[in-house]
Amino acid sequence: MQSMETVKMRSFISQSVQKMRPSGIRKYFDIAATMQDVVTLGIGEPNFTTPQHILQAGVDSLLSGHTAYTSNSGTIELRRAISTYVERLYGVSYNPDSEVLVTVGVSEGLWVALKAVLDPGDEVLVVQPCFVANAAAVEMAGGVPVPVNAYADTDFQVTGAALEAAVTSRTKAILISYPNNPTGAVLSREYLLEVAAVAERHDLVVLSDEIYERLVYGVDHVNFASLPGMFDRTIVMSGMSKSYAMTGWRIGYITAPAPLMEAMRKLHQYLIMSAPTMGQAAALEALEHGEQSVQFMHEQYDGRRRLIVDGFNSLGMRCFEPRGAFYAFPSIAVTGMSDEEFCDRLLMEERVALVPGSAFGDSGAGFVRASYATSTENIMLALERLARFMQRHG
Repeated sequence: MQSMETVKMRSFISQSVQKMRPSGIRKYFDIAATMQDVVTLGIGEPNFTTPQHILQAGVDSLLSGHTAYTSNSGTIELRRAISTYVERLYGVSYNPDSEVLVTVGVSEGLWVALKAVLDPGDEVLVVQPCFVANAAAVEMAGGVPVPVNAYADTDFQVTGAALEAAVTSRTKAILISYPNNPTGAVLSREYLLEVAAVAERHDLVVLSDEIYERLVYGVDHVNFASLPGMFDRTIVMSGMSKSYAMTGWRIGYITAPAPLMEAMRKLHQYLIMSAPTMGQAAALEALEHGEQSVQFMHEQYDGRRRLIVDGFNSLGMRCFEPRGAFYAFPSIAVTGMSDEEFCDRLLMEERVALVPGSAFGDSGAGFVRASYATSTENIMLALERLARFMQRHG
């Protein structure tokens, strides 16, 4: 029987988790979910359903009784398809037996990559603005995230000089995410070579999140490992979620040289065992027969991209041309508001949900993220409501 006296208990929550900042995106999703008639441009998820033939491959896998674990690394058929895919697109050759790992999305891929290379206290240069989980992933892996800001004057492309200024004796890695969430920026080959030069000069490993690699407009995507001298020091993470509208299937992959991959596979086998079996079957179908679907969705996104960027600029919300992913990142400087105040008031007054740029890093302050991975009708309705809002506040 429990004593009537008050029992004092220590907090069982770790200090590291207590200190971790909550996601700056979640607040707006939670508020919008309680409201009626909200047009959200806040969600970074394709509004397309997984293409039917890909979906059917997953269903067929289940109906055929393929419900057991696969190899820790993923099915050999999928790993071979990934290797072929990367070589076809970028000319980089990976051994499917020892240099390809199928993961539970890029989220798991990023964690195992960081954990494999970091000792406690090692510093990682985290280029910002970036996805809200990046710095947190470094902390969860025992490292210290060091923000390196990219700014509007270079269309949010990080410079070698900015990285160089942040390097210390504790720096172990550089984490980049291009095409970029939240800005839509794509790193040009010139800037990529600057990043590579810093990595080589200071003997750093580069972790390159390239999940939006197939969603680029008017430019070519450059796989970081394809740069001169970068193969042996680069871990590339990608997956099926964005290009193939397969977010819920949770299939990502890592490509890396064998010594690095051996360490990541060790972590993966203890953490996950193997990625979802039916998702791997669907991913194989996507890579082997999904190119037409990728091109169709790319064309749709490109039209929405031009619509939303033109709309923002016409309202005085200066917006550089995003060359990748499915985000625009307009400035709200003309309103005189902070980005958080702007998003709060826009949601309450006009029922349009955007995300403050500061949620993605200090250099995002004064901007807002808008996803155009939604219907043209929703984008047009959001722009109409924004027009009313800007007439009052712009």
